Amino acid sequence: MSFFISDAMAQAEGAPAGDPLLGLLFPVGLIVILYFLMIRPQIKRQKEHKKLVEGLSKGDEVVTMGGVAGRIVELGENFAQLEVADNVRIKIRRSAVEVLLPKGQLKEL
Repeated sequence: MSFFISDAMAQAEGAPAGDPLLGLLFPVGLIVILYFLMIRPQIKRQKEHKKLVEGLSKGDEVVTMGGVAGRIVELGENFAQLEVADNVRIKIRRSAVEVLLPKGQLKEL
């Protein structure tokens, strides 16, 4: 039977065991780096966007996430109505607003 299976030879002595906490240092370090490079900036952007959406008012000129630019003519709790051209109004979600343009910027577009 030893033709297919090689005989197991016992090793004299194993490698010295290192500090088990040192082995956890690398994964913990990766999680900390991930937090500061990805998670924290995303939370900051979410807070800024929420503040932008809450601060919207009638007459503000905005650009939506879809790229539609217009002036807010009506503002509800969850929705806003944009005037994108003369007598052309569309209804969007307030959270779809991406950028608040400076006053008068819409005429230049």
